[in-house]
Amino acid sequence: MKITPVWLDHPPVQAVIAALQAAGFESYFVGGCVRNAVLGIPATDIDIATNAHPDQTTAAARAAGLKAVPTGANHGTVTVVADGQGFEVTTYRRDVATDGRHAVVTFADSIEEDALRRDFTMNALYAGAGGQVLDPAGGLEDLRSRRVRFIEDPVRRIAEDRLRILRFFRLHAWYGDKSAGPDPEALVAVAAAVDGLPNLSRERITAELAKLLAAPDPVQATAVMEQCGALGQILPGASARVLGSVVLLEATAGLAPDWLRRLAAIGGSDADLRLSKSAARRLQAVQTVTGLPLHEAAYRHGVESAWDAAIINAVLARQPLHPETTGIIMCGAGARFPVAAGDLPALSGKALGKCLRQLEARWIASEFTATRAHLLAERFAP
Repeated sequence: MKITPVWLDHPPVQAVIAALQAAGFESYFVGGCVRNAVLGIPATDIDIATNAHPDQTTAAARAAGLKAVPTGANHGTVTVVADGQGFEVTTYRRDVATDGRHAVVTFADSIEEDALRRDFTMNALYAGAGGQVLDPAGGLEDLRSRRVRFIEDPVRRIAEDRLRILRFFRLHAWYGDKSAGPDPEALVAVAAAVDGLPNLSRERITAELAKLLAAPDPVQATAVMEQCGALGQILPGASARVLGSVVLLEATAGLAPDWLRRLAAIGGSDADLRLSKSAARRLQAVQTVTGLPLHEAAYRHGVESAWDAAIINAVLARQPLHPETTGIIMCGAGARFPVAAGDLPALSGKALGKCLRQLEARWIASEFTATRAHLLAERFAP
């Protein structure tokens, strides 16, 4: 078959392909960009595979007036920059040794060898400059059937890199056929290897989990993760039981999928992951905001955290969202306390701070209806 994605004819994309071909080397688009093009959905990255070795890729790029950066030359990858856009160009490879976390690779001579070291058949699709698809691992049939299947022996593929367990569930959440469920052979191999997940770095686990929970509907994939023991290995004590309700309420409210909100709902902890500082603060704030009235949560913590509170509280109460949830959140997020320190000239220091906090609490309790005049009148009333 032939793919015709919008990115295929972009000048920077074709410039990189042309540079390699002008130097006498093969060059093919590979992986997610081809997979997504077959499905008719956008690609996030355009990756290229070639039989050129890194030094040859660099020379070919520079000869064509392009910039080459050796971002992973030891593993065969050079980032070629065309018109300000970077493309990872990687030499065909095959594994020499693996330990479940890292692989020792050597360069290969054909896409057939290169395909066999990849993880899933749907990720081992290649396409030439004109969009003609090459399928050395049988990925097209699996992709059309929405079946996430390991290349050849799933036990061996997982033993090479146990992160592929999480990638299996992530790809099923995004591309799998929910009515058919996960591939049975793959699932047996996954269940037998979950004990090795804690040996992976928290950074790699976090990255895969974030992508999984960001899927439009990760419910089935996460539930199966729990059933086979994978979820408990990476998030002890977490449960996928409420995830379906969270996904439904997000859709009802017109919200985009939010992986951090979903993580909080299932009981994920930043202690088990490697989150950014802002993500860790938001996750930790969930316990605070879910204990506050919604208008106060919005006022004190902003729109995003208020939605966390609204959805998680509704899920825990097994109730739909209040019809006025959006209005309450927007009102709270935009509210501004009307009293300032200058309104209390007789007070200073701790006494001033205490009085301002008391007045603010009354103002919040009034759901922001109490005016400055009313609050000050109450404060100075005999």
